[in-house]
Amino acid sequence: MGVAVGDASRIIFLHLLLLLSSRCHGMSHMDHLMMDPQSMIFFTLDDLRPGKTMPIYFPKRHPSSSPHFLPRAEAESIPFSSRDLPHLLDLFSFSSGSPQAKAMEETLKHCEAGPIKGETKSCATSLESMLDFVRGILGGGSPRFRAISTSHLIESSTRFQNYTILEAPRGVPASKMVACHTLPYPYAIFYCHSQESENRVFEVVLGAENGDRVKAVAVCHMDTSQWNHDHPSFRVLGIEPGTTPVCHFFPADNLVWVPNAPTQSMM
Repeated sequence: MGVAVGDASRIIFLHLLLLLSSRCHGMSHMDHLMMDPQSMIFFTLDDLRPGKTMPIYFPKRHPSSSPHFLPRAEAESIPFSSRDLPHLLDLFSFSSGSPQAKAMEETLKHCEAGPIKGETKSCATSLESMLDFVRGILGGGSPRFRAISTSHLIESSTRFQNYTILEAPRGVPASKMVACHTLPYPYAIFYCHSQESENRVFEVVLGAENGDRVKAVAVCHMDTSQWNHDHPSFRVLGIEPGTTPVCHFFPADNLVWVPNAPTQSMM
């Protein structure tokens, strides 16, 4: 196995709370993002303007310290289903009823749950399977699409503080997009999905009150009519499903795949 059990235990424990509140079937990926109430701050499209200040929680889950993908052949040799959970717990030396076991169980259930209306989803267990899914949605080979993610230009250990938008957000041209979110597991698992409804992607430069600077990826979901009425964003923003776009920032270890912008011809 290419996974250190000690590292797997630590990572799963840190992610446990991200899944404990994820119990409703038929929820969208945005429900997943709010599994940790502090991990996302929702806002509206009107908030994306220079000078706007808002409190934001950026979890310090840097990609370099997150679990890594296994090679495809190794990943496909390991069962990935709820019915095989007892075997998996033995494989990774986790006792049943442990926080790690609970997190693995919730991840498997989340991956096995059906998509919401208009959504195409897959849990990628290897880089190759992620690229296959992205290619199936966006079309073409890897030169035809690219991944963007949030990057911390200047950072401290502070996770929650006020950030101000320093310049006009840059819209990322994307007729389609695929969002991939990390899930707690002994090796890298990404919940990747695409929705038929319109989404707008932005890169936003943020400055924090303590001097931190973040180049953050934000996505605004223009149609929320199919979302669960109990979705946290509606309570936070005081709105109803389908009434106004809902936006959110992505943590640094999540990915947004978009088509490459057409090359501008020289005149």
